[in-house]
Amino acid sequence: MPVLESDRLFLRGFLPSDAAAVQQLAGAFEIADTTTNIPHPYEDGMAESWIGHHPTAYQQGLLVPFAIIRRHDSALMGAISLMSIEQGHQAEIGYWIGKPFWGQGVCSEATQLIVRFAFSSLNLARLYARHFSRNPASGRVLANAGFLHEGTSRDHVEKWGILEDSENYGLLRGQWEAHNP
Repeated sequence: MPVLESDRLFLRGFLPSDAAAVQQLAGAFEIADTTTNIPHPYEDGMAESWIGHHPTAYQQGLLVPFAIIRRHDSALMGAISLMSIEQGHQAEIGYWIGKPFWGQGVCSEATQLIVRFAFSSLNLARLYARHFSRNPASGRVLANAGFLHEGTSRDHVEKWGILEDSENYGLLRGQWEAHNP
């Protein structure tokens, strides 16, 4: 796994020793409530299992999962990944940030790092992402990284028995390169 760096953060692959922090952060109701796939409660063993499948998925070119680490104290703050990778074409970006780290620009900074990696290192042509309509903060993260809103998919995802609208965003490499020479 590569390591990506900024002034405040670095992104690296998850380690087995990250499991307790993942369980604590991802286990917060507020995280599960605004993501498609994170369960609540986040039970013992789930983090270890999730981290354990990363190496195989990475080697198969299907997933590039990064732990978001605060540089000054090495605290795990969340996760950001490239998923559903279609080599040479596109990938989906997904992320979550632990509640104690909300409102600090962490997700925007991590998104900019992974976008640069996707276009510069993986040579992808397009990135896309989506979020629940009721989570506009996620839309602001994507807009800050240059993504354009491509539409709303109504009743697109079922979360805990409730149909959720999904906001869809996309970013093309040429569009990104025009703003990041």
